[in-house]
Amino acid sequence: MSSILPSYVRDGWWTPPALGDVTEVQDASTGAVVARVSTAGIDVPGVLDHGRTVGQRSLGALTFHERAMLLKQFALALSGRKEELYALSMHSGSTRRDSLSDVDGGIGVLFTYSSKGRRELPNARVVVDGPVEPLSKDGSFLGEHVFTRLPGVAVQINAFNFPMWGALEKFAPAFLAGVPTIVKPATPTVYVAEAWVRILVETGLLPDGSLQLVSGRFGDVLDHLRLGDLVGFTGSASTAARLRDHPRIESGEVRFTSETDSINASVLGPDARPGTPEFDAFVSQLMVELTTKAGQKCTAIRRAIVPAGVAGDVADALRTKIESRVVIGDPRADGVTMGPLVSLAQRDDVLRQVAKLQDAGGHLLVGSTDAPQTVRADGTVGVTDDGAFLAPMLLAFADPTAPAAHEVEAFGPVASILEYDSIADAADLVARGGGSLVTSVVTHDQDVAVELLTRIGAFNGRVLFLSRENARTSTGHGAPVPHLVHGGPGRAGGGEELGGIRAVLHHMQRTAIQGSPDMLTAITGVWHAGAAHRVDGTHPFRKSLADLRIGDGIESVARTVSLADIETFAEFTGDTFYAHMDEESAAANPFFPGRVAHGYLLVSWAAGLFVDPDPGPVLANYGLENLRFITPVSPGDEIRVALTAKQITPRETDEYGEVRWDAVIRNQQDEIVATYDVLTLVAKTDAEPRPEVVSAR
Repeated sequence: MSSILPSYVRDGWWTPPALGDVTEVQDASTGAVVARVSTAGIDVPGVLDHGRTVGQRSLGALTFHERAMLLKQFALALSGRKEELYALSMHSGSTRRDSLSDVDGGIGVLFTYSSKGRRELPNARVVVDGPVEPLSKDGSFLGEHVFTRLPGVAVQINAFNFPMWGALEKFAPAFLAGVPTIVKPATPTVYVAEAWVRILVETGLLPDGSLQLVSGRFGDVLDHLRLGDLVGFTGSASTAARLRDHPRIESGEVRFTSETDSINASVLGPDARPGTPEFDAFVSQLMVELTTKAGQKCTAIRRAIVPAGVAGDVADALRTKIESRVVIGDPRADGVTMGPLVSLAQRDDVLRQVAKLQDAGGHLLVGSTDAPQTVRADGTVGVTDDGAFLAPMLLAFADPTAPAAHEVEAFGPVASILEYDSIADAADLVARGGGSLVTSVVTHDQDVAVELLTRIGAFNGRVLFLSRENARTSTGHGAPVPHLVHGGPGRAGGGEELGGIRAVLHHMQRTAIQGSPDMLTAITGVWHAGAAHRVDGTHPFRKSLADLRIGDGIESVARTVSLADIETFAEFTGDTFYAHMDEESAAANPFFPGRVAHGYLLVSWAAGLFVDPDPGPVLANYGLENLRFITPVSPGDEIRVALTAKQITPRETDEYGEVRWDAVIRNQQDEIVATYDVLTLVAKTDAEPRPEVVSAR
């Protein structure tokens, strides 16, 4: 314990050259020293410069898919050493169940962003945002939006309660975007952050400069940030306010997003009376949120909002459940389900906040501020002065609008219970929190759910509707998922994290670009109408990904549509919609000149006009997207199709990739009949020559 916990900066492990200001981190259950922390003399400008130069260069050489594949490898490496991370986390008071949300949750974020990056982003370095906008009548001048990565570093300042999940949910989208990360963990759990970073370093897979760890204070880092850098902060609202006032952030030069403590609520619907599945789900969820991580979660329930006259029933049910299921003690002891708070200082702060709530009229219905009986690591039971233990507490307020109930947060196993008379009253109580990360609504009444959402949606980053249908499958009130936004307005920080690819785009700049179709095609890697369309004598379906180029295509011959064709298709498919079969009714329709061909007949024929039937690099057609029927086709009309390679996306893990083809069907008057995208899977190389196949066409 005499050595200093190292930082990982400039692609190497670093400790101060001389002991300066050293902080000792203690075990939350025993008070034993776990780590000694100091960053005295750290070269702040040098750390930032390394990320902006070396990190930017190494990440910039990779595509989104290549970065996504690395995230998967990182997740696998951490998965293989979870037991080490569980054991280390116990020093902070985390039980094994707590570690499922932190350790496994962080690993899950990496897996999710790896998957979403490969499924939802191109295998490229630029993201096209939205459709193209024609800016000239002849189509020679276009505009659209693209995202490109920020050129700086992401400084990520994390809270003590989730040293893995809280850091990895910021790191994963930044890495996928191609922006280097500097992790600044909270001191009370810095040793867990050092451990997962060390595991990633030992894989040898981290691109140079892509990840740095500062194990301690980071000095005047904000003074050295500049345009292109960003700060992601998780912590108290007061600290976020101080950071937001820094000149570099206040000016808008440096991007800043924050996720802060909030007075989250859980609303019990008026239909969810004792004896209903919803009442039971409400009480179970409240117990989980009070005891998981000893209530040290920014998403924990701080206000239980219940119908008038039900508070006593909720308190009784909660007390019974706690007495039968909650065992407080050292997480290393068998049977313990709830550990201590992270430190004695944190425990004392929670007790100060509880005193404020009591002074404002709150009285304890469940629990006590006295030190609880706890199970020690050796299995003995007693009250200990060395551990930061508290029992779950529920306070009631006679006046549900008492300001303290909506403003004072005891960041531990503490919640207040407040009664309401009407749905409008319940919504008003939620809003008094000043903006929350999450509110849950427990009801089986859909009208109650609809009305509450319209009233409280604007005050929350997430709303969970819990009922008998999803009580067993729900991820729960306090569990953000990487697919959905984590953040909230007002007191909750006003920022957003996660939300799938949305979080990746937070690390990129949205820019409007204007130019010719050829120029925009070159910039985006996506073919634009009006750009070069090459018909070179080789059918594009005969080309592997190694040979196929954006803009390669085919112009088909024409085919005449007869009335007999329409009737045959109708009889064969059973689609006898009147527009195809009844001349008089079709002519009365404002959209049709009379009987017209089925749209799906035209798409089917178009495939026959452009498909090369012989075995070749094209392995499969796996769908159509964006299909629109523009101009009706009458008996006697002709159709032809132009097919153009629009986007080519090799798959990193397979011997094939995806090709998106732009398909346009026109009639004999050159009017557009239909437009759509054809999706195919195409081999990367056509390594094995195939014998000639005589077509039966």
